[in-house]
Amino acid sequence: MLKKILIAAFAVLFYLTNCKNDSKTNEPTPDPNPPTQPDINNTYGFGVLKKLKGIWNGPVASNTPLGGYPEWIVDFRPISENQISAKNELDTLNDIFMSFFIVKYNNQYKVAFRNGGSFNAMKRVSYFLADSVSENTNSSFYRFSEIIKGKKKAYTEVIFRADSLYILSYTNKYNTLTSASHHMGWSAKLQDSLSTQAAVSNFAFPKKTMSKDFSSTFDSQTEAVYYSTSGPPSDDPYPETAQPYLGQTTATYNYAASYTPVSNKKVFLVITTQPLFSGFTFNSAVLKTRSRYVFLSASSATFTFNYMHPGTYFYYAFYDNDGNKTINSGDWISTANTTFSLSAQGTTTTNTQINFTIP
Repeated sequence: MLKKILIAAFAVLFYLTNCKNDSKTNEPTPDPNPPTQPDINNTYGFGVLKKLKGIWNGPVASNTPLGGYPEWIVDFRPISENQISAKNELDTLNDIFMSFFIVKYNNQYKVAFRNGGSFNAMKRVSYFLADSVSENTNSSFYRFSEIIKGKKKAYTEVIFRADSLYILSYTNKYNTLTSASHHMGWSAKLQDSLSTQAAVSNFAFPKKTMSKDFSSTFDSQTEAVYYSTSGPPSDDPYPETAQPYLGQTTATYNYAASYTPVSNKKVFLVITTQPLFSGFTFNSAVLKTRSRYVFLSASSATFTFNYMHPGTYFYYAFYDNDGNKTINSGDWISTANTTFSLSAQGTTTTNTQINFTIP
């Protein structure tokens, strides 16, 4: 039986966090004053790029009305020699694109964090800069604060300990608070590090080179946050369409003749980097290699996964027959290890058939 799969992308859309206060360390030494002539070899926060690589999974906890979720899966891979990213969807209205990359700002080289996507089809993108770093043999701490208003507006803490990743986020709730307060959290374990190796080798990642020059990008802005209710924000300085290397896959599915779906039920599309089945034997360990996924209505037969990492994948579709968002006995699945490959900045298609009822 497949394990319960609940996707938390919409819950962590804008401010990823971890609500475990015991994951925090003492406040690190703040960023020093910028030098007269910045040296990119001293890029502030560079270590986070090396540590994010891989597929991560863990629960999301929240003190917001959205509540918590048992799983959220993120596939971080390099998309250039100085940038690492991940894209996730929940459904056609909710998605998130996260990216960490090297920028020049205020006469310094730093790692920036771009966090944006859709929530109920409303787009928002926020930009943060590393402003506090602490690294030792047992753990690493990185704080990213909103570029213009700083920590009082919003900030995200990224903490690594062994094979664990903790992300804590704080926001002033659309400027209604005088300082940022705890918002949401994610506590994850590294699931797979093989899927990222091709991109790491391709780019000799990471390198201390500049992705974007933000020296004057935000001069006319009151905050580094961009909104839109129709399409991507037109004034976004580094939109998803400008992200390098990534491609897109249009995934379709159909039903075997003996299966008649109910339109108000859900289908769950899953893309992994290793095959889930050996014949009709399900390999639950391969669930660790889930890379992309989305919930659709049972009458929606296609979905395009955009800004997707190049590579070789396996594609599956699951029909949630009992409507409990758990793949279990009585649900319908595709059993073929449908494989496809996506090239850099390429497009591809893949199709599978739902043809088996779980006993």
